[in-house]
Amino acid sequence: MNKVITTSLAPAPVGPYEQAILAGNTLYVSGQIPINPATGVLVSDSFSAATKQVMENIGAILKEAGMSYSDVVRCTIFVSDLSHFSEVNEMYGTFFSTIAPSRECVQVAALPKGACVEISAIAVK
Repeated sequence: MNKVITTSLAPAPVGPYEQAILAGNTLYVSGQIPINPATGVLVSDSFSAATKQVMENIGAILKEAGMSYSDVVRCTIFVSDLSHFSEVNEMYGTFFSTIAPSRECVQVAALPKGACVEISAIAVK
């Protein structure tokens, strides 16, 4: 049976989806954009700051599910401008201390709420 994972320490979904779904021992984290959950404001200072906020949002969801970044096995990164790949990559990498998950990073025409980055994750405990 699937279990909905929700925390107030990550932004509420901006559409008809859950923050994450736990199916057995696998957690599917919906795409997170850089909304500060405390203020509801989109972080847009830089791609680095936005990526940090997204990863912190993912971390809050992982924690709510009893997991951590070390349980993440797959991420998908969407960026509005691939010329900022290095900046996103550098910040993203600071959240994984041992084995980094498999992933892809693609440029898209637009993201919800005008965000510059969105990341989804799959974690297994």
